[in-house]
Parts: sequence; C-alpha cells; structure tokens
Amino acid sequence: MKTPIVSGPGTSFPGVPPAIRARMARIKKRDTKPELVVRRCAHRLGYRFRLHRIDLPGTPDIVFPGLRKVILVNGCFWHQHTCALGRKKPRTRLEYWGPKLARNIARDQLIQAELERQAWAVLVIWECQTRDETSLSIRLRTFLGDRPKLQCQVQN
Repeated sequence: MKTPIVSGPGTSFPGVPPAIRARMARIKKRDTKPELVVRRCAHRLGYRFRLHRIDLPGTPDIVFPGLRKVILVNGCFWHQHTCALGRKKPRTRLEYWGPKLARNIARDQLIQAELERQAWAVLVIWECQTRDETSLSIRLRTFLGDRPKLQCQVQN
C-alpha cells in the first residue's frame, strides 16, 4: 500500500510522503550524537567551553573563548564530506537536494572564512571522525594545546 502524499496550502514540501517528513523532523541542529561525543571528549581532557555562541558567525558548536578557538562538528552527509557517507547522494528530489547540499558547502566556507577573519582558530570535526575516540582526543589536544592547568588559591 502506498503512503498518502501530503500537499496543499501550508505544506512547504508538497508531494513528500508522511514517513519521510517524520524522519526529517527528527534531525536535530544542536546536541547531535557526534557533537556530544566531541564535547564529552574535550571535557574529559580538562577543557571548559561554551556552546552555540550566537554572537559568532555560524553559531559554532563548541567555543573556547579564552583560547579564541572554535570547533564545528559537521555531519558527513549534510556537509558533503569525502567519506563514504558524505559521498552518498539522495535518491529522490535531486532538484531540491543538489542545490541544498551545495548551499551548505558554500555557507560552511563563508562561516569558516569569517571566523578566521575575526581571529578565531577553527577546527572542523566530521561525524565519521568521532567514531575513534583515541584519534579524536589527539586532534583535540593538538588543536587546543596543553591541558589547562587548574589552580586553587588557598585563603587564610
């Protein structure tokens, strides 16, 4: 049995089946699984950070204000990484998805250039790179520098 196709006034994508609409509605912009992996790893290494600073171009995922460094955690498919998942192309509605994914790439480049222009160092971590925690922690340490030294002041 075919799924009914929703269309008409008020629907932004006429002709998209409800099952696909429901799947797309579950995709989050923030607090994605790869982002949470990177945040946990950075925290475990002793770094403290801010999340989604809206005053910076592109609202970076993870911000280290004292170091003037940001981390962008990109989904391989949505930002068209060169890995197997990023090379995967949509099977339907290519007239929509082709330009949409191309705009994502162009926007990523503009955001990164603007952050660098404002003297922020940028590290892009791809979804596929979050699967190996050892190499992820090495990348984070290399980018962020030595672990911050926590100091306590004893008051008399």
